[in-house]
Amino acid sequence: MSVLSKSPWIIHYDGSSCNGCDIEVLASLMPRYDVERFGVINTGNPKHADILLLTGSINEQNKPVVQNIYNQMPNPKVVIAVGICATSGGVFRECYNVLGGADKVVPVDVYAPSCPIRPEALIDAVVKALGILEKKKAASLAEEVKK
Repeated sequence: MSVLSKSPWIIHYDGSSCNGCDIEVLASLMPRYDVERFGVINTGNPKHADILLLTGSINEQNKPVVQNIYNQMPNPKVVIAVGICATSGGVFRECYNVLGGADKVVPVDVYAPSCPIRPEALIDAVVKALGILEKKKAASLAEEVKK
């Protein structure tokens, strides 16, 4: 039995990137791929989001923004690093202000490296994130029952 009481909501944030992965994120929302068929909904409010989808590398300027979005999300939450830039810094990793991938700032649950990510790979990462989110929610419910 699923412990997800509502459709999981995704918030997308683009760090410093070429926007190639962002175009593919948009493509995955279109009817051809339709990631929403798995019950996820794209939102712009981190207070409603269950999954943080990060594209692009993390630099000094967007580090506090990513941390702020992550901290505003309710627990339990899942983070997906999408594209090679979000997983390791990618081609920008040698830039003076780039810290690296998303895991330098927030804990990442699912890595989806590619340049750019294909919608099929992104959908696979979202499905993996849904499984992790369900396990985290089940653990959270079990912990509440113990109290």
